[in-house]
Amino acid sequence: MRDLTRYGIPAPMVMVCIPPALVLAALPGVYRERIRALQAPQRDGFGRFALKSDAWSGRGANGSGTAGGTEGGGMAEPGIILRGFRILPGHLDRAAQTALVEDLRAVLRVAPLFSPQTPYGRPMTVRMTSAGRYGWVSDRTGYRYAARHPDGMAWPAIPDAVLALWRALVSDARDPDCCLINYYGEGARMGLHQDRDEADFSWPVLSVSLGDEGLLRIGNRTRGGKTESIWLRSGDVVVMGGEARLTYHGVDRIRFASSTLLPQGGRINLTLRVVD
Repeated sequence: MRDLTRYGIPAPMVMVCIPPALVLAALPGVYRERIRALQAPQRDGFGRFALKSDAWSGRGANGSGTAGGTEGGGMAEPGIILRGFRILPGHLDRAAQTALVEDLRAVLRVAPLFSPQTPYGRPMTVRMTSAGRYGWVSDRTGYRYAARHPDGMAWPAIPDAVLALWRALVSDARDPDCCLINYYGEGARMGLHQDRDEADFSWPVLSVSLGDEGLLRIGNRTRGGKTESIWLRSGDVVVMGGEARLTYHGVDRIRFASSTLLPQGGRINLTLRVVD
């Protein structure tokens, strides 16, 4: 039986041994949508699965919308579409996750994790660093991109394996300027927010989850209103583009020690962005 609890469907609703069609008919509408997205995803014109209608915003060299690696009609990867977020469960296998963690350790040796503060002086519960031309920082002077780590050193280069993900899923026409690395320890969370410090919102944000499971909450383009949540597991990748690019989202909590990828537990989240 497919594990539907990860898509936010309560366990009592999926543990009944009756025909799948009857289970589907009995589910509330929001859950039926998620399952149908798995069963019959929509392909866009480039051989990949669309976010919603024209919401996929991967871009080619001429800005036409062709995403890297999509020409030629190769096999498209099934995904979940939730409020325009394109979620690719298990996109990275265990070997790829382990290799990526080693690449990130090399980044941290150059640019260690630091504990940011909000502009109001409150400490954030995540620790972070970055790779690329810019890093994202936060302190009493505000949220912003900076060319150097708070300790003064330049940010290291984005690892090749991370760039390969971007080129395959977003675009091979332009690389991201920043790979923000957030580390969630036990009890860490991230409140609902928009990623809006970039100059051009037509470029998607690519998110990679490593380590412990995290509960992603997805809201709306404005504050308030109903939200939906989904557990992200190690190896899951999310593309936030098109209508979803300025959607409020956050991480309510992690399931500490739910993964064995990181020996000391915790969750790593990478977000790749075009800055300017």
